[in-house]
Amino acid sequence: MSTDPAACARLHEIADRLPRIPGTGKAEIADGGIVMTTSPVKRHELAVVRVARQLNARLPQARPGHITHGSADLEDVGLGRLRNPDLMVFPEVALDEEECALLPHEVLLVVEIVSKSNPENDHHAKVRNHAVMGIPLHLLVDPRKGTGVVHDEPDCTSRRESAFGDSVAVGPWTLDTWGPCTYA
Repeated sequence: MSTDPAACARLHEIADRLPRIPGTGKAEIADGGIVMTTSPVKRHELAVVRVARQLNARLPQARPGHITHGSADLEDVGLGRLRNPDLMVFPEVALDEEECALLPHEVLLVVEIVSKSNPENDHHAKVRNHAVMGIPLHLLVDPRKGTGVVHDEPDCTSRRESAFGDSVAVGPWTLDTWGPCTYA
């Protein structure tokens, strides 16, 4: 599943030169191509904030020195993958480097809030990409369906689904769901 480093570098070069158009999010690289994301709606961002708030409150006990953070890139050059998850849990010291992206071995958990505009990307491509990168935990929150799905080791093949309103175990953390942010 690796990608030719020269091809990956060329995709980076192209992605870096793409114009920034209002309403578009970041360019990601996956499956040999560039994936353009749309800017998230406010309800999507509210779900991100609510999950981050809970994780950050629980991290000091289970993983001292770790943070929950969004907007950082996650890259596996050997696989030719560059993703920008909604949230990731990783050691805070990982941000104190010059590199542009986090490396998969630094990340304990990826959280994706399913977007209204491209749910297939969140449900399939991103779960698959994060699994092959070796990310041990993946939480997928789907406001359209009112569900949360936890994928965990090995290779995110285990799948546990819960409904909004349930508490959900994600690795060492238990998160409360709240029936939030459904997309009308």
